[in-house]
Amino acid sequence: MSRVLSVSGLDFGFEKDKLLYKDFSLTLERGEIKAIVGESGAGKSTLFELILGNLKPLAGSVEVLSVSQVFQDPYSSFHPSYSIVDQISDVAPLEGMDHYLKEMELERILLDSHPHELSGGQLQRCSILRALLMKPDILLLDEPTSALDNIIQLEVMQMLLRHLDTMAMLLITHEMPLAEWCADDIIKI
Repeated sequence: MSRVLSVSGLDFGFEKDKLLYKDFSLTLERGEIKAIVGESGAGKSTLFELILGNLKPLAGSVEVLSVSQVFQDPYSSFHPSYSIVDQISDVAPLEGMDHYLKEMELERILLDSHPHELSGGQLQRCSILRALLMKPDILLLDEPTSALDNIIQLEVMQMLLRHLDTMAMLLITHEMPLAEWCADDIIKI
């Protein structure tokens, strides 16, 4: 196993006298999945923004290898005017795509569609496809199955877990049973 994320002594708040994180630390190794569980507004998505470098900590450090992310709302993560395949090919090579399409039970023809032409579940699976094709060291998953029905949720999570040999995953979820089922460690925020 190799370390792909190290958060050490992190302090962060949008107001200096009201910190979301005080001396927070977290490590993640390849092959590991950790779940972050907490109430809305507790700072779960803010942690992802800190890991991605979109926000700067007040103190501490974040060391991270390559990252890709799956957002909760797939419609906000795709531009409405471009086809799905064009948006995927802008950020990732398409080699290996057919394997992932088969795993996610997606037809290749759907990728020629625009986001509004797909269901929420289809578009979320396209979002996961894009993230996997980026070959990240860490996959940040922000409620990745919330747009999927229960059977597809299970299939998608099982498929994601099969890829832990090449990456680590950090999962935000409100669903404690999901966290308990798949995570090596649960971090309550």
